[in-house]
Amino acid sequence: MPRRRIRVTGASLRTAFTALRTDLGVPSDFPPEVTAEARRAPVPKGYEDATDLPLFTIDPPASTDLDQAMYLSRQGTGYRLRYAIADVAAFVVPGGSLDTEAHRRVMTLYFPDTRVPLHPPVLSEGAASLLPDQVRPAALWTIDLDAEGRTTAADVRRALVRSRAKLDYEGVQRAIDSGTAEEPLELLRVVGELRERLEVERGGISLRTPEQEIVERDGTYELSYRAPLPADGWNAQISLLTGMAAADLMLGYGTGVLRTLPAAPDGAVGRLRRTAHALHIDWPHHVSYAALVRSLDPRIPHHAAFLQECTTLLRGAGYTVFRDGILPSLTTHAAVAAPYAHCTAPLRRLVDRYASEICLAAVAGAPVPDWVLEALDALPREMAEGGRLAAKAERECVDLVEAALLKDRVGEVFDGCVVDVDEDRPTVGTVQLETPAVMGRIDGEDLPLSLGERLRVKVVQSDPGTSKVRFAPA
Repeated sequence: MPRRRIRVTGASLRTAFTALRTDLGVPSDFPPEVTAEARRAPVPKGYEDATDLPLFTIDPPASTDLDQAMYLSRQGTGYRLRYAIADVAAFVVPGGSLDTEAHRRVMTLYFPDTRVPLHPPVLSEGAASLLPDQVRPAALWTIDLDAEGRTTAADVRRALVRSRAKLDYEGVQRAIDSGTAEEPLELLRVVGELRERLEVERGGISLRTPEQEIVERDGTYELSYRAPLPADGWNAQISLLTGMAAADLMLGYGTGVLRTLPAAPDGAVGRLRRTAHALHIDWPHHVSYAALVRSLDPRIPHHAAFLQECTTLLRGAGYTVFRDGILPSLTTHAAVAAPYAHCTAPLRRLVDRYASEICLAAVAGAPVPDWVLEALDALPREMAEGGRLAAKAERECVDLVEAALLKDRVGEVFDGCVVDVDEDRPTVGTVQLETPAVMGRIDGEDLPLSLGERLRVKVVQSDPGTSKVRFAPA
């Protein structure tokens, strides 16, 4: 997708975001007792000293809630990953005010004008964050891989760590592309590509759909499309690798919480084949779905439209709890094509703290702490509710900015591409404009829409705060 940008200014949008948070029931400031508890520094006991590891983080430039830091090295003919995950449990008293508030919030919510964190910033952006040149408690994973990138051993234990550098995706990509990256960073590409090949081999899927980004800069808001960089994918593979290792540890231990997704229902892939045909995407019958997805370029409009349709196969993901050696009937995540667990973002997602704690117990051969067992059964429901709120907040924010961008342009005509068509009403669908970076519903009235069709559309409705953007054929 093109990355041309358009801006909208004024305090009205910030007022609208504030009103949206109120309407959604999003928590505001932390109660004083929660912040006070978050300020109490833990006294680490039984932690190994791993501060000599030259770890580095990869995050968006403005991020300060840094969950993960890594170091990659060669190990014989294979590779070794050292992956530090912020040890949030070191700061949280089970059943205390900080713990209770985290269960109320469930996950960090992101708005264009602010972030509503899971934990008080003094903790999530300070004492627990893996900021550079700071000693921090962590759950430190050691994962050994063979020459093909397959896991041969996995271990996790508590350690004190110190990150050496805070990197961002674009900087990482430039360094690797230019050949100036030092070996630990260059190995991110090597291991990432090996893991991507294994993902295709096992039938896993990583969708590289273009993202609509809202960026606040100097009092203005910009909306653009962003196609992920290869470095985004390589970094994601490190997290996936660790989540798969965590799932295997918990399954072997007999207690855990998995991120699961059932296989796509009958007919869903057949529908995607028809969609590919409509979008003039060549999908030979001998080519797997995963291989096709890997070959697409999200910067090409009809490829982006198909990738957007592919997200329908990912609906239905949830969390599955098991204990006492009784394994659930579903242990895999269909998109990962393997057992998988969320464990790498405890500063921003509640369930990860519990998954890490179970993995630490499994490796140590110790019993799971009572506070973990007592909370397990409620976690799937809590995470589902938090996920729905996060998805709604994100969509509503984009709707507000889109409507603000076009509120003074009702009646104007733009170039667009049909990226979705209603199965039951072929005259109704979604159009993605080339510029500005807006997506909106279209009603063709008596004119059926075709996926991938490029057409001229007229803005017929755009009122921030009261109505979403609507288009009609020009």
